[in-house]
Amino acid sequence: MTSAAADDDEDDYLSMTFDAPPTTKVKESSLQRIARQKREAASRGNILPKAEREALDRAKLESALTTELDTANPSNKGALLMAKMGFKKGEALGKMEGARTRPIEVEMREGRGGIGLEGERKRKIRELAGEVEGGEKKVKLTAEEFRERNRVEVEERRVEGMVWGAMKVLEGIESGEDGVGEGKEKPLKSVNVLYRPLVKQRLERERERRMRYDMDQSLSRSRQYEEEEEDEKLAYGGEVEEDLEEEDTDLEAFEALDAKEKLEKLVGYLREEHHYCFWCKFKYEDAEMEGCPGLSEDEHG
Repeated sequence: MTSAAADDDEDDYLSMTFDAPPTTKVKESSLQRIARQKREAASRGNILPKAEREALDRAKLESALTTELDTANPSNKGALLMAKMGFKKGEALGKMEGARTRPIEVEMREGRGGIGLEGERKRKIRELAGEVEGGEKKVKLTAEEFRERNRVEVEERRVEGMVWGAMKVLEGIESGEDGVGEGKEKPLKSVNVLYRPLVKQRLERERERRMRYDMDQSLSRSRQYEEEEEDEKLAYGGEVEEDLEEEDTDLEAFEALDAKEKLEKLVGYLREEHHYCFWCKFKYEDAEMEGCPGLSEDEHG
């Protein structure tokens, strides 16, 4: 046999066979089997805490790494195969030098979250810790400052809601009937600027609704609506459609005000022009408005 053939036979690890030593099975009695099953059930029911399990696993790993390979035991086929490949204690497995000498440790994930969830959690933790782009840190708020900020935000939303409510009241009074806006009967710029945002919002929503309707009709190839009422043509047709695109400096100036200033203007206008108290929800007969506690919400309790 040539030396090349001998090397091939020596490196043919996949065809290696190991004779297993004969084993003798010890027969256990019924009492021994019952006792063994009880011990196994008790061990399965006694679940150790996570920290203790990790400590035991690490101890087993270190014990396995420090244990000499038992190449003399013919039943240890893994040790025999590694020894055949030239493995020695303390050295890496394989021909490359500088390879790792410890096995890759597995980190078990808890829960049912995806792989990217852990990265998202770490990002949120960094943000909460004050880390932002550029290495700057966010200003940490105390509990009192956090509650104050939330209180201000809630108050701003409440005042904004009252602004829209006052607009609806003024529109109902000046249109002559509650709930019907006069923006449907004349151009947008001729509407009182104090409730013009309300009319503009309604016209924009109606325009968007009609655009969706036209698109649905064109896609379904249904017959287009042929007749429209005259007031719809005026309110949502060409004239008002053009008004929505025109520049409106008065409206822009009013919308630039904060919510409290808008509410003050609306409440004052309702009192002066219509003798209506927004806080009392009542329209008085004359400008004296006898019985009204005052101008502000606080005066009305």
